[in-house]
Amino acid sequence: MVGALVALWITGNSLSFVAIVSLIALAGIEVKTSILLVDFTNQLRKEGVDLDTAIPQSGEIRFLLIVLTTITAIGGLIPIAVSTNPLISPLAIVLIGGLISSTLLSRIVIPVFYKLLPPRVLQKIHLIFPFF
Repeated sequence: MVGALVALWITGNSLSFVAIVSLIALAGIEVKTSILLVDFTNQLRKEGVDLDTAIPQSGEIRFLLIVLTTITAIGGLIPIAVSTNPLISPLAIVLIGGLISSTLLSRIVIPVFYKLLPPRVLQKIHLIFPFF
């Protein structure tokens, strides 16, 4: 949300209904990329890799894929963001700002939380949300 709101502020747009809808879409995109990172870390752990090795290794392997996906999305949204249409321009601006900040922040926050959460908590989360 931080990057999305900063992007709106920099461009002089307000928090409209379309911007709020794009915040919801942004949350979905970021949850998906975070799940990919956690799932790959879990796969490494199941293969017998210890926690202190699995976290940086999964971040290193998945980093390029996540960054390339983010850059592709931003590249596709730039023409919409620079358009003069006041209805859909904020949508693209929110997504671009949010993708930039969430990509940078979540590559730090997700591994730290994965390291700090005890394994029993992670198992309970996995029981509630099997995809996680």
